[in-house]
Amino acid sequence: MAAPGSHGRRSRRRAWPLLFLAVLMLHSLAIYLFTRGFLLTRTELDVHSHRDDRTGISPGCSSWPPPAVDRLVIVVLDALRSYILRSYIRTESSIPQEIKSLIGYCDHTQCLSGMFSIGVTKKVGFDFVAPSTFFQEKQPWMDKLQVLQKLAADEKTSARIFKALADPPTTSLQRLKALTTGGLPTFIDVGNSFGAPAIVEDNIMHQFAKNGKRVIMMGDDTWIQLYPEHFNKSYPYPSFNVKDLDTVDNGVIEHLLPSLHKNDWDVLIAHFLGVDHAGHIFGVDSTPMIQKLEQYNRILEDVIDTLKSLSTSGGPHENTLLLVMGDHGQTLNGDHGGGTAEEVETSLFAWSPKTPPNAVLSVLGKNSCNIDLHGKELCVSTMQQLDFAVTIAALLGIPFPFGSIGRVNPELYALSAGTWDNQKIGANNCTQQNDLEAWMQRYGEALCINCWQVKRYIDRYSATSVIGFRAEDLNHVADLYSKAQSNWSSVLRSTCPSETSSQDELKECSKKECTSSALRLQIDAYSDFLESFAKLARSAWTEFDLWLMGIGLSVMILSWQKEFVFLLLNIFIRFGIEFGMSKQISGPVISNDHPVSIICGLFGSSFCSDLIEIFPIISLTFMAYIILKCIPCAISHRFLKYFVMSGSILSYIFIAIHWASESTLLSHTKAIKEFGISLAPRLVYTIGGLSLAISAFYRLFGSTDHLKMNERITSLSVVMLCSWSPTILILLGRQGPFVALIYMTIARCIIKLQQKNQRELKLDEGIHAADSVSVTQWSLLAVCLFYLTGHWCTFDGLRYGAAFIGFDHFHIIRQGLLLSIDTFGVSHILPVLSLPFIAICWYNSASKNSKVKDATVTRLIQVLLMYGLITSITTTLTIICVTIQRRHLMVWGLFAPKYVFDAIGLLLTDLLVVLASLYYS
Repeated sequence: MAAPGSHGRRSRRRAWPLLFLAVLMLHSLAIYLFTRGFLLTRTELDVHSHRDDRTGISPGCSSWPPPAVDRLVIVVLDALRSYILRSYIRTESSIPQEIKSLIGYCDHTQCLSGMFSIGVTKKVGFDFVAPSTFFQEKQPWMDKLQVLQKLAADEKTSARIFKALADPPTTSLQRLKALTTGGLPTFIDVGNSFGAPAIVEDNIMHQFAKNGKRVIMMGDDTWIQLYPEHFNKSYPYPSFNVKDLDTVDNGVIEHLLPSLHKNDWDVLIAHFLGVDHAGHIFGVDSTPMIQKLEQYNRILEDVIDTLKSLSTSGGPHENTLLLVMGDHGQTLNGDHGGGTAEEVETSLFAWSPKTPPNAVLSVLGKNSCNIDLHGKELCVSTMQQLDFAVTIAALLGIPFPFGSIGRVNPELYALSAGTWDNQKIGANNCTQQNDLEAWMQRYGEALCINCWQVKRYIDRYSATSVIGFRAEDLNHVADLYSKAQSNWSSVLRSTCPSETSSQDELKECSKKECTSSALRLQIDAYSDFLESFAKLARSAWTEFDLWLMGIGLSVMILSWQKEFVFLLLNIFIRFGIEFGMSKQISGPVISNDHPVSIICGLFGSSFCSDLIEIFPIISLTFMAYIILKCIPCAISHRFLKYFVMSGSILSYIFIAIHWASESTLLSHTKAIKEFGISLAPRLVYTIGGLSLAISAFYRLFGSTDHLKMNERITSLSVVMLCSWSPTILILLGRQGPFVALIYMTIARCIIKLQQKNQRELKLDEGIHAADSVSVTQWSLLAVCLFYLTGHWCTFDGLRYGAAFIGFDHFHIIRQGLLLSIDTFGVSHILPVLSLPFIAICWYNSASKNSKVKDATVTRLIQVLLMYGLITSITTTLTIICVTIQRRHLMVWGLFAPKYVFDAIGLLLTDLLVVLASLYYS
């Protein structure tokens, strides 16, 4: 017969998982509400521009601009960095004019002119493109793209280097989408493409296909994902294997030059990927990066020589425009995705074999040309990537994408000789114009249709989007548009007066300054409208829903279910006792994925490299010895004990083989190397998965009634940790065993400190209260390990290389799972699953009575609750910080990624707590 009250105790134990599940649901609701208010959304409109669109268009610009180029060659060098050399500038007045122009000193959202008064660090120059003579200190990766530097210096009217400013996020997919649609990316784009990779918004690729432009693509297969049916020919290559520096580039090289000799295309897109991958794996300051840049220089030389040889009169490239551009930048570590200057600043180089007239220099502006340290002049302009799509559409004479809000860039538009051809007004010959005035009129007509397109997008978006624009803002831009359009008719009269115009008007309009001034004012009026709406769009699409954010924050605070009061009382009561007992742990600095590399400077690089190869194996052996020594003491079930021991031994052997196969100290046959690199990690993953399955089977069907509660929980905990740890170790790389030893040592210190506290306070077995300080230390240890292993709360801080350990090909579920385990393994999975050691370490009693069992379970539940509470408090504080800093310059580069990581971490912690409560109790 069951003991009195045993049924009630079992019922209470079964109720705890339901409580944890309720906490998970409440946290999910809070994060959902806050996310709806914080992570920005934009409604995608499935509306496309058409060539016969005329509704509401001004009579002065009654058609889309005529084509200025016949063919377009776009060479994308992924992650083309353009940021280097920092200088401290204390006051705005101290900035030399040449420095202002070089850094793009202007009044737009990417410029930081208002910050110079507080002495910020500002960048000067393009380190992948500009010559090293611009800088006092030359870096190894400079002067590698010399062909672009030479053309920009020698052919100023037909070649130009631009600093191109991207909008975060700076991932390739988001950048390509923004470049082709002409819109602003937000954190989440809501529309018909939600959940599908293909882009349904209007874009230049769609306009190419619809208007008879034949497009050929080679390189990064992201283009095929975004535009699966838009290419006449395509040569895609897989792009997600960051360890592969050459497959995509070699594929582009194979098809690029032969395609330039053919006439079966109008637009050619060649997307190189080697620099991006070299940055991710090796960093900017590395030999593979330099080799890639040198390779690109040779390729570009061949491309330009081919275009020049075929650009004679009547040749296939007589009127071809070449663009060499990056989609985003990269940090010195080779990362990107955020909004730092290194990530959003990239380059664009434009060159036309057909030389425009000298008047183009007045459009380009001499103030953006600078003398380098050797006295050679190089001109560097600035443009927004937001302007790319509409500028390309204007050059090719196709309708502008419906959702584009950029402006036809005057300098890039002027570089094409086609925009200067046949500009004299000769039909009535009413007013003779020089080259500059004729071009200004043509550019004004392009801006006229540009503004009309943006205005109709404003009207449609405001009418259909749930999240529209404020009425006063719409009225303001509408007034600017009306004013600009009304001025256009007067400009047309000044440039070509009608027969009914008065003699005074004809006399007045015959003055050259009248025509030139009117055109300049009109261009300024159109530019004001476009810049104002771009500013409004950035503001509107960064508007946060404070109500939802407030409700989400309130729900998060409410989720603290008597737990918050309990924690406050616990800390208050124990504050005096525990003061000074917590131990601050500081791990060693990890450089180049391994802590031992810190001694390189002391003993020489040769000794250091050998030690880095050997030390992980020694650490792994020592750690395996400790674990295998503990398993027989912790697991009493014979089959389970020997299975876990065998699986652990095999896993550690396979990990050692994997690292040895990558070592340069040993010679390997091809079969051994292939086994170690590919098969050994997969066997580790398989053993870990099998161990998890058997542990779950043992928990469900194994008999544990004969075990004391402490022994039962200890056995289950050790099995679970032994199942997870080999997979996490191999994903962490060679630093894994060392980090694991640190983790085990600190965890033992925390447990020993807790036991010491128990002895000093003389606590008896009847006390059910868990130690909040130990749980807090456990949580802080998890945070320290997250950063110790090279992880950061940024999207560019994800260790993508870990996802390909054991695999060469990308599979979204498999690589996503491995990347998740690597990211959250030591910071969430292992800490939560090892929490029972805090709950059970107080008891050494052999008693099997129900009070002791209940005390152990109660303490385990308290530990899980405390750990979840600490995580939820951290996330709540992050939400508060994000709310306060929502207008901060670095909101997308710093605060938003931190919020995303903390929110995911909280949900993962809650889920693990639910599973732990079911598994251990």
